[in-house]
Amino acid sequence: MRSQIEDLLKKVYERKISPEEALHALKDYPYQDLSFAKIDHHRELRKGFPEIIYGLGKTDAQIRDIAREIVKKGGSLLITRVEAPTYKKLKKSLPKAGYNPAAKTVFLKQRPPAAGKGKIIVLTAGTSDIPVAEEAYVTCDMLGNDVERIYDVGVAGLHRLLGEYDKFKRAKVIIAVAGMEGALPSVVAGLVSVPVIAVPTSVGYGASFKGLAALLAMLNSCPGGVGVVNIDNGFGAAYLASLINHL
Repeated sequence: MRSQIEDLLKKVYERKISPEEALHALKDYPYQDLSFAKIDHHRELRKGFPEIIYGLGKTDAQIRDIAREIVKKGGSLLITRVEAPTYKKLKKSLPKAGYNPAAKTVFLKQRPPAAGKGKIIVLTAGTSDIPVAEEAYVTCDMLGNDVERIYDVGVAGLHRLLGEYDKFKRAKVIIAVAGMEGALPSVVAGLVSVPVIAVPTSVGYGASFKGLAALLAMLNSCPGGVGVVNIDNGFGAAYLASLINHL
């Protein structure tokens, strides 16, 4: 890889290619192979943020080794779905890393990303939806967005949502997190002229089928402008919201 980079730099110096063409070529260069993981260190060039680690299913040692290599290269670190005992072990190697216990997310800002153009609002229908919303909040923040939380404004008490209207009507993107019957995104989308990203959660009684009822309701939303991500996928909603907010 080093020889390839040197060759590109030589071509730039000799004006055979432009710096922009060299940067484009670097985006596809190889990954770092740890045998159990292949770390894509050039993802930041393509996507604007380093590779994000999904912690669930990985061992503590695997998470630690991947995280150390990302931080070593100067990238910011974001790890989702991490339990507190894993974070305590990780902090021995990365003492500056923070942890959001509600989101179960580890984060470390090293290189600030480009700032988003507007504000992202994260809404929840109920308090039980907060863990998923917090995953969205931390992710939006790490990706360089101005983000604000408004929690417990579901349709069981519609006056609570309307009481926050002056706040969320100025957002560029809204993330609406809801379980049960999943009605919140539809109501919000009918009030605003910006994209609403709906996140169904697995909160609810038996017939909610662990979020499936909310997911189907959101997919059948009447107002235009609603996009739906997978059940409990606060990270996915935040990443999409950030892309919109950076356009």
